[in-house]
Amino acid sequence: MIKLLAVDMDGTCLDGRSRITDHTLLALREAAGKGITVVPATGRNLFCLPHRLAEGTLYSARSEDDRKNEGLFRYVISSNGARVTDIRERKTLFQAMIPKETTLSLLERCKGQRLVTASHMNNRYLLQGRMAAAAGRFIYGEDAKGIYCVRDMARTVKKSVFQTEELQFYFLTKQSRQRLKAILELYPELSAAYTSIYAEVFSKNASKGRALEALAGHLGITREETACIGDGENDLSMFEASGFNIAMGNAFDGLKKKADYVTASNNREGAAKAVRKILAAQRPVRRFV
Repeated sequence: MIKLLAVDMDGTCLDGRSRITDHTLLALREAAGKGITVVPATGRNLFCLPHRLAEGTLYSARSEDDRKNEGLFRYVISSNGARVTDIRERKTLFQAMIPKETTLSLLERCKGQRLVTASHMNNRYLLQGRMAAAAGRFIYGEDAKGIYCVRDMARTVKKSVFQTEELQFYFLTKQSRQRLKAILELYPELSAAYTSIYAEVFSKNASKGRALEALAGHLGITREETACIGDGENDLSMFEASGFNIAMGNAFDGLKKKADYVTASNNREGAAKAVRKILAAQRPVRRFV
């Protein structure tokens, strides 16, 4: 029996245009209705979850359709596993932050390297500069409730009482990517996940897998009772913490090789198909009179 299902967002539940379809939402609701604890597991910060998923759960429902999400999820793994939040109790169940001194040191070394800087702090997405913040709001659209513009990231970090969940650096040139990699070699206490346009930097103690293990332990759920669905490099650690692993059709080859099952791509509602496969395989609960 699967009792806990962790689902990645971008590239998994969201299609190539960053939309979550009605079919995918319905499949997740069915899983929750069957008693499975559905957990969004994302590189995003908490308040940048897909709005169609968050309305009625993280935010107040704005329509009858939004109200269908009530009870869909209670726990969120955000910022690549830097934080696990119980949104019902408004409690942090697990966190692995970048210390303030490390954040400030890295930001100083990255000055002049042709990088656009962002960070996750206090469940919010901070972007340095008005143009970067405007671009973020354009890209995220209705998912951009958690985006804030700051003039100087280092000054904001220095003044804040909160530690950093994650840093992001967007590459303006090919050389800036290589320079960032060289800089990060000086910080063995940090991990990084790269895409073609940016890098996500987080504590070595943070990963989706470690966060999933912490949540499963909190809920008293075993590895064999845990499943996950993902597509990216940052989902590999979840596969190590889960008993049944599903890779998207658009996943990178390394993840597919470790998967128990490969579903369709995110543009063909592969996540919904995967959830339905899990539900179809659930053993019926025996009732004794």
